[in-house]
Amino acid sequence: MIWDVVSSVLLVTGSVLALTTAIGLIRFPDTLSRMHAATKPQTFGLLLILTGSAIRLGSDHIDVGMLVLAAMFALITAPVVAHRIGRLVYQEQRARDGLMNPDDMESGNRD
Repeated sequence: MIWDVVSSVLLVTGSVLALTTAIGLIRFPDTLSRMHAATKPQTFGLLLILTGSAIRLGSDHIDVGMLVLAAMFALITAPVVAHRIGRLVYQEQRARDGLMNPDDMESGNRD
């Protein structure tokens, strides 16, 4: 009984975070803001949904291992994709004016 409530709360919370991701992708004005909305709450929401699903299935179910693998894949790939998109936006100079200092993304020597 208590595990059903915990699982339901995790599933609903993860779904709300996924909804905020969708709203953020539509509402934010530039690519960097959209990238933030697409990575942070989406990844955390997915982890909550996967955790709620694993609790609901039980520890002895065979699909829990697949849920763990999906969570690990999301945690590994989301930061890498966000970094690559951020670098591309900077290189193509598609960021909003005044959003970044021009020296923020330089890869030269620093004193």
